[in-house]
Amino acid sequence: MKRVVSISIGSSKRNHRVETSMLGEDIIIERIGTDGDKKKAIQLIKELDGKVDAFGLGGIDIYLRCKDKRYIIKDSIPLKQAATITPVLDGTFLKDTLERRIIRLINDEHIVNLKNKKVLITSALDRYGMAAAFEEHGSIITYGDIIFALGIPLRIKSYNTLYNIARVAAPMLLKLPFDMLYPTGKSQETDDSNNKFNKFFHEADVIAGDYLYIKKHMPDTMEGKIIITNTITPSDIEELSKRGVELLVTTTPELNGRSFGTNVMEAVIVALSGRNPENMGSKDFDQMLDKLGFRPRIEYLKGRNNILNNSILKGDRRVSG
Repeated sequence: MKRVVSISIGSSKRNHRVETSMLGEDIIIERIGTDGDKKKAIQLIKELDGKVDAFGLGGIDIYLRCKDKRYIIKDSIPLKQAATITPVLDGTFLKDTLERRIIRLINDEHIVNLKNKKVLITSALDRYGMAAAFEEHGSIITYGDIIFALGIPLRIKSYNTLYNIARVAAPMLLKLPFDMLYPTGKSQETDDSNNKFNKFFHEADVIAGDYLYIKKHMPDTMEGKIIITNTITPSDIEELSKRGVELLVTTTPELNGRSFGTNVMEAVIVALSGRNPENMGSKDFDQMLDKLGFRPRIEYLKGRNNILNNSILKGDRRVSG
């Protein structure tokens, strides 16, 4: 039996374990949070190194990408280096392959017509493939990297502008403690729903990207909004429904009520392939995605008004599992 473990510096309240079968292989998929304790995360990786088939690294990325530039997050290096036998994956390849596919799928299958939709991406440096696919389909995008990572309500409307800012700022900012840029540990369980960022949510038809940024900053009223994200738990779905969200799309599939992060599913792909990820590229991950036939969770949430009349949604309203 294959075993994949995601070690996350996020909240332990979001832990989950699933036993399933993929490509004829039985596999255990597990997420273990350390509540922001990096030393504990390093210790867990060392203890499990060589005993599991692949690690996912959650709550922190190893790399951020902007076009041809790739930036290393300093705080992730000790976590990655804690494993000397088992490969450690942060979801970088799936954010470029799977997430790009999912955006195309929801448009091409008429689930959401993305042309001229107002899209708020919480962090495009963390979601290069997703951002590129929205641009490809003619969406009107607000890039929220400066808004959510730095707390500066600066509206960036062009990926080229983001690229130029990142070239100057990213090498310095990514040397800062990661919890200054992203919610980790217990801060993942808090929200600031009545803040200066509400207007960006209210203006958007679609809110896409990392769920913890969305959860932390979304306003009390999200009536009719479309959320495209991942790492969703049943309690998250309940909260989104309560706030009036119309449609939820998770870029990773549902497994026993839970959508795992891209780092987990990337680790699953590596474990099933039996290959060294250092020798794999986007084409290899695309081929594995073809074999696995991953479909997104597409769920019209309950507890909202006028679901069939909302003008944001277009097309044949099919639900894909």
